[in-house]
Amino acid sequence: MTDKTLHKFDNQSFKFNLIKWYKNNKRTLPWRETNNPYAIWVSEIMLQQTKVDTVISYYKKFMNQYPTIFDLAEADEQEVLKMWEGLGYYSRARNLHEAAKEVAATYEGIVPNDPKTLGKLKGIGPYTQGAISSIAFQLPEPAVDGNVMRVLSRVLLIEDNISEQRTRKKFEQIVREIICHEDPSSFNQGLMELGALICTPTSPACLHCPVRNECRAFQAGMAEKLPVKLKKKKQKTIPYFVLLIRDGEGRVAIEQRPSKGLLANMWQFPMVEREENMQNLETLFKKYYGINVNVHEKLGEVNHIFSHLIWELSIYDATFVVENDEAERLTFVTKEQLKKYPFSVSHLKVMHHV
Repeated sequence: MTDKTLHKFDNQSFKFNLIKWYKNNKRTLPWRETNNPYAIWVSEIMLQQTKVDTVISYYKKFMNQYPTIFDLAEADEQEVLKMWEGLGYYSRARNLHEAAKEVAATYEGIVPNDPKTLGKLKGIGPYTQGAISSIAFQLPEPAVDGNVMRVLSRVLLIEDNISEQRTRKKFEQIVREIICHEDPSSFNQGLMELGALICTPTSPACLHCPVRNECRAFQAGMAEKLPVKLKKKKQKTIPYFVLLIRDGEGRVAIEQRPSKGLLANMWQFPMVEREENMQNLETLFKKYYGINVNVHEKLGEVNHIFSHLIWELSIYDATFVVENDEAERLTFVTKEQLKKYPFSVSHLKVMHHV
């Protein structure tokens, strides 16, 4: 028993009502039509911090391109990133690709059904480990994400700050104690579905909730006050200049980002951070790229919001001055060839000005 949290909690009724509701009301989603651990793994990685409606088309396209772990393991990373283009959080794709290689090489292409072994694969954290284990292998493992913590904060009237790691650990222990051992898949997915459809962040539909009789927050009139979550730190805003640099043949310059860090190995148009004592753009690009360019008119602006920062991109048209320059960092491509390279959403927006 987790301290006094579950004291006098009617878990049998909670499990019965939750699973019954889930089976009668669950959305029809492509990854729910299979028990294939690889397919479920792909869906869970895509669903991290991404809305279900957005994921559906990407999932179908990805599984059509890479129907087996071996297909994904043998693929080129740039091709995988291109398939992921627009979905965001590209480290998910790189980690999934690396983990698929490991499963193909070490486990003969069979996704490990041991939770600890599964959790050692790149990109698989506690939530994903629990989701795959319970959904694909019917193991009573907790799968605790923001949805689940919100639901259980209300059901059990828990006022701990869900932004803290120790609170997540507490919820994982609670789920271990209350999970349905006969059908852990429906239990975990039921919690997630309840959070998505009924027990929403704002204006929860308590009167339609299948577990309102077991919900302590509903009975106390506190559903909308939970969960407790500290405000995030303010996002840092960084202004950049982006140049659409054309050469004498009308091709435009692009470059590949470093292999580590934000948007690793993705492609972008040349960009430099705006400096406080700003020199003119030609001088600034000469400083950072070692090339001479002629900057023309401003084409527009693009803002892109990441989880921790905001990019403000000012876009300018420019031409490459050859002279004795060697644009080693830049690759010049035609507008048609741009389609072959994986770009992040921020630079897909810039691409509209090409």
